[in-house]
Amino acid sequence: MKTLCYFIFISLILSSCCSSPQNDNLAADKIALEKTKAAFTAAFARSDVKALVALHHPDIVKYFGGNNVVTGRAELAKGLTAMFRTTKMELIQNQVESTAFNGNTIIETCIFAFRSTPINGGKPSVGRGRSMTVFVRYKDSPYGWVSIREMAQAAPKVTR
Repeated sequence: MKTLCYFIFISLILSSCCSSPQNDNLAADKIALEKTKAAFTAAFARSDVKALVALHHPDIVKYFGGNNVVTGRAELAKGLTAMFRTTKMELIQNQVESTAFNGNTIIETCIFAFRSTPINGGKPSVGRGRSMTVFVRYKDSPYGWVSIREMAQAAPKVTR
Protein backbone atom coordinates (compact mmCIF):
# COMPACT_ATOMS: atom_id res chain seq x y z
CA MET A 1 0.00 0.00 0.00
CA LYS A 2 2.81 2.37 0.92
CA THR A 3 4.50 1.63 -2.43
CA LEU A 4 1.27 2.48 -4.25
CA CYS A 5 1.04 5.83 -2.44
CA TYR A 6 4.64 6.65 -3.38
CA PHE A 7 3.94 5.66 -6.97
CA ILE A 8 0.86 7.94 -7.10
CA PHE A 9 2.80 10.79 -5.49
CA ILE A 10 5.69 10.46 -7.97
CA SER A 11 3.21 10.19 -10.87
CA LEU A 12 1.53 13.42 -9.80
CA ILE A 13 4.87 15.21 -9.58
CA LEU A 14 5.92 13.93 -12.99
CA SER A 15 2.61 14.87 -14.57
CA SER A 16 2.91 18.41 -13.19
CA CYS A 17 6.41 18.63 -14.66
CA CYS A 18 5.07 17.51 -18.00
CA SER A 19 2.56 20.33 -17.99
CA SER A 20 5.24 23.03 -17.94
CA PRO A 21 5.43 23.23 -21.78
CA GLN A 22 1.91 24.68 -21.65
CA ASN A 23 3.39 27.61 -19.73
CA ASP A 24 6.08 27.90 -22.40
CA ASN A 25 3.34 27.87 -25.05
CA LEU A 26 1.41 30.51 -23.14
CA ALA A 27 4.50 32.72 -22.99
CA ALA A 28 5.09 32.23 -26.73
CA ASP A 29 1.41 32.91 -27.44
CA LYS A 30 1.56 36.15 -25.45
CA ILE A 31 4.61 37.28 -27.43
CA ALA A 32 2.96 36.34 -30.73
CA LEU A 33 -0.22 38.23 -29.75
CA GLU A 34 1.81 41.34 -28.91
CA LYS A 35 3.57 41.10 -32.29
CA THR A 36 0.18 40.73 -34.00
CA LYS A 37 -1.19 43.81 -32.24
CA ALA A 38 1.97 45.80 -33.04
CA ALA A 39 1.55 44.81 -36.69
CA PHE A 40 -2.05 46.14 -36.61
CA THR A 41 -0.83 49.48 -35.23
CA ALA A 42 1.98 49.77 -37.78
CA ALA A 43 -0.27 48.80 -40.71
CA PHE A 44 -2.85 51.44 -39.73
CA ALA A 45 -0.11 54.06 -39.49
CA ARG A 46 1.06 53.15 -43.01
CA SER A 47 -2.51 52.85 -44.40
CA ASP A 48 -1.45 49.35 -45.50
CA VAL A 49 -4.62 47.54 -46.53
CA LYS A 50 -2.81 44.36 -47.59
CA ALA A 51 -1.05 44.03 -44.21
CA LEU A 52 -4.27 44.70 -42.30
CA VAL A 53 -6.22 42.12 -44.31
CA ALA A 54 -3.47 39.53 -43.66
CA LEU A 55 -4.07 39.97 -39.91
CA HIS A 56 -7.72 38.91 -40.30
CA HIS A 57 -9.17 35.45 -40.89
CA PRO A 58 -10.86 34.94 -44.28
CA ASP A 59 -14.15 34.54 -42.36
CA ILE A 60 -13.75 37.77 -40.37
CA VAL A 61 -16.90 39.44 -39.07
CA LYS A 62 -16.64 42.91 -37.53
CA TYR A 63 -19.59 44.44 -35.70
CA PHE A 64 -19.44 48.23 -35.40
CA GLY A 65 -22.95 48.81 -34.09
CA GLY A 66 -26.36 48.80 -35.70
CA ASN A 67 -26.27 47.58 -39.28
CA ASN A 68 -22.57 48.38 -39.69
CA VAL A 69 -21.21 44.84 -40.09
CA VAL A 70 -18.19 43.90 -42.19
CA THR A 71 -18.02 40.30 -43.38
CA GLY A 72 -15.02 38.66 -45.04
CA ARG A 73 -11.65 39.88 -46.20
CA ALA A 74 -12.89 41.32 -49.52
CA GLU A 75 -15.43 43.57 -47.79
CA LEU A 76 -12.82 44.53 -45.19
CA ALA A 77 -10.30 45.48 -47.91
CA LYS A 78 -12.92 47.52 -49.75
CA GLY A 79 -13.85 49.48 -46.61
CA LEU A 80 -10.23 50.08 -45.58
CA THR A 81 -9.28 51.22 -49.09
CA ALA A 82 -12.15 53.71 -49.13
CA MET A 83 -11.28 54.99 -45.66
CA PHE A 84 -7.56 55.44 -46.39
CA ARG A 85 -8.36 57.43 -49.56
CA THR A 86 -9.64 60.25 -47.38
CA THR A 87 -8.24 59.66 -43.90
CA LYS A 88 -5.00 58.85 -42.15
CA MET A 89 -5.58 56.71 -39.05
CA GLU A 90 -3.31 56.43 -36.04
CA LEU A 91 -3.95 54.19 -33.04
CA ILE A 92 -3.14 56.38 -30.06
CA GLN A 93 -4.49 54.22 -27.23
CA ASN A 94 -4.96 50.49 -26.71
CA GLN A 95 -5.60 49.85 -23.03
CA VAL A 96 -6.14 46.13 -22.51
CA GLU A 97 -8.90 45.37 -20.02
CA SER A 98 -8.72 41.58 -20.16
CA THR A 99 -7.13 38.80 -22.16
CA ALA A 100 -8.21 35.16 -22.03
CA PHE A 101 -6.09 32.44 -23.63
CA ASN A 102 -7.92 29.21 -24.36
CA GLY A 103 -5.99 26.83 -26.60
CA ASN A 104 -6.25 28.06 -30.18
CA THR A 105 -8.38 31.07 -29.21
CA ILE A 106 -7.66 34.38 -27.51
CA ILE A 107 -10.38 36.80 -26.44
CA GLU A 108 -9.31 40.32 -25.61
CA THR A 109 -11.21 43.44 -24.58
CA CYS A 110 -9.65 46.89 -24.67
CA ILE A 111 -10.32 50.58 -24.67
CA PHE A 112 -8.94 52.11 -27.86
CA ALA A 113 -8.59 55.51 -29.47
CA PHE A 114 -7.81 56.46 -33.06
CA ARG A 115 -6.73 59.84 -34.32
CA SER A 116 -8.32 60.42 -37.73
CA THR A 117 -6.69 63.07 -39.87
CA PRO A 118 -8.34 64.04 -43.16
CA ILE A 119 -5.87 63.77 -46.04
CA ASN A 120 -7.19 67.05 -47.48
CA GLY A 121 -5.75 68.87 -44.48
CA GLY A 122 -8.86 69.12 -42.33
CA LYS A 123 -8.86 69.11 -38.55
CA PRO A 124 -7.95 65.77 -36.85
CA SER A 125 -10.46 64.10 -34.55
CA VAL A 126 -10.20 61.34 -31.97
CA GLY A 127 -12.61 58.43 -31.77
CA ARG A 128 -12.68 56.21 -28.69
CA GLY A 129 -14.28 52.84 -28.19
CA ARG A 130 -14.28 49.54 -26.39
CA SER A 131 -13.69 46.41 -28.41
CA MET A 132 -13.79 42.68 -27.94
CA THR A 133 -11.62 40.79 -30.38
CA VAL A 134 -11.46 37.04 -30.84
CA PHE A 135 -8.15 35.85 -32.25
CA VAL A 136 -7.59 32.34 -33.57
CA ARG A 137 -4.44 30.49 -34.45
CA TYR A 138 -4.03 30.59 -38.25
CA LYS A 139 -1.25 29.00 -40.27
CA ASP A 140 -1.10 31.80 -42.87
CA SER A 141 -0.84 34.59 -40.29
CA PRO A 142 2.38 36.59 -40.14
CA TYR A 143 2.58 35.98 -36.37
CA GLY A 144 0.38 32.93 -35.84
CA TRP A 145 -2.82 34.74 -34.80
CA VAL A 146 -5.56 36.50 -36.75
CA SER A 147 -8.73 38.29 -35.77
CA ILE A 148 -11.88 36.32 -36.63
CA ARG A 149 -14.53 38.32 -34.71
CA GLU A 150 -14.52 41.90 -33.51
CA MET A 151 -17.17 43.97 -31.83
CA ALA A 152 -16.83 47.65 -30.98
CA GLN A 153 -18.98 50.01 -28.95
CA ALA A 154 -18.65 53.44 -27.44
CA ALA A 155 -15.96 53.72 -24.78
CA PRO A 156 -16.88 54.61 -21.23
CA LYS A 157 -16.62 58.29 -20.35
CA VAL A 158 -13.20 59.48 -19.25
CA THR A 159 -13.31 60.72 -15.66
CA ARG A 160 -10.87 63.41 -14.58
